[in-house]
Amino acid sequence: MPASVSVALDALNQQRELLTQQGMGLLGAWALLNLLLSGWLVARTGRRTVRHHFHLMNVAWGAVNATIATWGIIQARPLRAAGRTLAASLEAQFGLEKLLLLNVGLDVAYVTAGAWLLARAARAGEQRPERLRGFGQAVLLQGGFLLAFDAGLYGLIHRFAAALLALVP
Repeated sequence: MPASVSVALDALNQQRELLTQQGMGLLGAWALLNLLLSGWLVARTGRRTVRHHFHLMNVAWGAVNATIATWGIIQARPLRAAGRTLAASLEAQFGLEKLLLLNVGLDVAYVTAGAWLLARAARAGEQRPERLRGFGQAVLLQGGFLLAFDAGLYGLIHRFAAALLALVP
C-alpha cells in the first residue's frame, strides 16, 4: 500500500474512533443526567404517582446507558487506530454501521413500546395506570433520545464509508 494511502487510512480510522468515543461520551452524559436527576427525584415523589414511576424507569435506563457508554469509550481507541489494513478498516466501519442501524430499529421498538404503555394506561379498569403511564413516558423519552442519538451517530459515521471505499484499488 502506498505511503499516502496508509496515512489517509490511519487518519480515517483515527477520526472514526475518536467520533465513536465522543458519541459514547454524549451517551454517558445523558446516562449521568438520568441517574442524578431522576435518582434524586424518585426519592422525592410518592410511590403511587406517575412521576415516581417515570423517574424510576429513567434511573434504570440511565444505569444501562452508563454501562454501554463506558464499554464504548473503552473499546474506541483513537490513539491505536493506526496500522490497520484497508480490509480491517472496512470491516470496522461496516460493523459499526450495522450496529448503529440495529440500534435504530430497537429504538423504534422502544418508542412503540412506550406508546403502547401509555395507551394501555388510558384503558378503563387497568390496574396501576400511574405505573403504566410513568413507565410509558420514560420509555418514550429514552427511546426518542436513543433514536436521535443512534441515527445521528450513524449519519456522522457513515461519512467515513465513502472515503474508505475511495481507497479501494
